[in-house]
Amino acid sequence: QVQLVESGGGLVQPGGSLRLSCAASGMIFSNYAMGWYRQAPGKQREFVATITSGSSTSYADSVKGRFTISRDNAKNTVYLQMNSLKPEDTAVYFCNAVRGLVWWGQGIQVSVSS
Repeated sequence: QVQLVESGGGLVQPGGSLRLSCAASGMIFSNYAMGWYRQAPGKQREFVATITSGSSTSYADSVKGRFTISRDNAKNTVYLQMNSLKPEDTAVYFCNAVRGLVWWGQGIQVSVSS
């Protein structure tokens, strides 16, 4: 059974940084593409970043140049380094794992406010 657990969220001031982690279990982690999505209040869930099993990455235009997705296959963990955070980055952030089917974590709150 695939399980994904996010950590590292919280409250940060504009311009600050956070690193989210997503620990995976119940799967051969290196075989999966991993991604980050976010959902702001009253809005639909939106794509943030993805990393393939071969470590190719892609980003939403809104975060390109500020966020970096990475993975550590030895630790079964995917990361999202978020720099130069803006109030509009405030959302619940979800990680997912994709290999035919899609599994989701429970989400973690990121709030950017002064």
